[in-house]
Amino acid sequence: MNKSKTRDNPTVEWNQINWRKVERLTFKLQKRIYRASERGDVKAVRKLQKTLINSWSNKVLAVRRVTQDNTGKRTAGVDGIKLLTPKQRIKLVSQLKPTGKSQPTRRVMIPKPGTNESRQLGIPTMYDRALQAVVKAALEPEWEAKFEPNSFGFRPGRSCHDAIGAIFDSIRYKAKYVLDADIAKCFDCINHKALLDKINTYPRLRKQIKSWLKSGVLDQGEIFPTAEGTPQGGVISPLLANIALHGMEERVKQYAETLRKEYSGISKKDRRATLSLIRYADDFVIIHKDIEVVTTCQKIIAEWLGDMGLKLKPSKTKLTHTLNEYNGNVGFEFLGFHIQQYQVGNYRSANSTNGKPLGFKTLITPSNPKVKAHLSRIAEVIDTHKTAPQAALISRLNPII
Repeated sequence: MNKSKTRDNPTVEWNQINWRKVERLTFKLQKRIYRASERGDVKAVRKLQKTLINSWSNKVLAVRRVTQDNTGKRTAGVDGIKLLTPKQRIKLVSQLKPTGKSQPTRRVMIPKPGTNESRQLGIPTMYDRALQAVVKAALEPEWEAKFEPNSFGFRPGRSCHDAIGAIFDSIRYKAKYVLDADIAKCFDCINHKALLDKINTYPRLRKQIKSWLKSGVLDQGEIFPTAEGTPQGGVISPLLANIALHGMEERVKQYAETLRKEYSGISKKDRRATLSLIRYADDFVIIHKDIEVVTTCQKIIAEWLGDMGLKLKPSKTKLTHTLNEYNGNVGFEFLGFHIQQYQVGNYRSANSTNGKPLGFKTLITPSNPKVKAHLSRIAEVIDTHKTAPQAALISRLNPII
């Protein structure tokens, strides 16, 4: 297939699209945006973002993502559209353009695992989902160049296990105090003006993002306005939440630089390294060997979140220690793992950086509620396949195990 047909010709059949070439062209532009953002060239970033948003390659990839690849593709928004034929997909590609308008999202309530609470999902229309994917592809590389090293949630090439690895690196040679915290209704309470000011993009894109934030929610035939928050369920929502929480780690690191007690004669860089903030979406931990530093960080973070219209959730915020009991707590749970240190003899102990035994061992295991949920799911599949052939049962169990 010749180059012009893949890149510019909207009359090409859906099944004739050269996906490898389309992905390569899109990724090439994204890489250029990332490099420009890294060196602080705002003018080049804006120019390349406009090019990518108008790119046919980016549009077809966005449509494929929301109509074929996404597991939630069969959930309809207020337009009632669940599935698109190949011809309808091509037609949708030709219609995608940031106009600064959007339709309301459809509210769907889903249960939160392990609690009696429900989470609100806002399902955008198929058109809005595709356009959000187009905009996200242009906005994400700019922010990936800026995001902090210990932010792991909803980012390309990063997972829960990376966050757990960062926690292990932080506590492997020293027992420390931990603030295990959660942000209350993070997606629902973000201040729109503060978020738009932080994104600080060109006017047309700002107008489009603002229209998604202010689009309103359709619930049981009635439209409710959205004065704050980003609708969970949208393609771009996780990126917007990450942008809103960007700067949290830098704020506590700035505080670490000012530490004087025990740190005289130590460089600012080393003082920063003693304090760790590891975040996965709206869930984060602050780790330091001094309890006073950790409690001060809690106040600093609570104040910092107030500027974005957010606050900490008291029921999910606790102070603990990785090795010894503190306030009735020892160890902590994060992203479905239980992290704790245990006293052991010299032969079973890990060694410190200078080769001497530490006297404790750090163990990271799946948390009990997650183990129970996993086993109950396996039991459920076995119960529903009592009369099924052995091969059918094995094929259902293998993905879960």
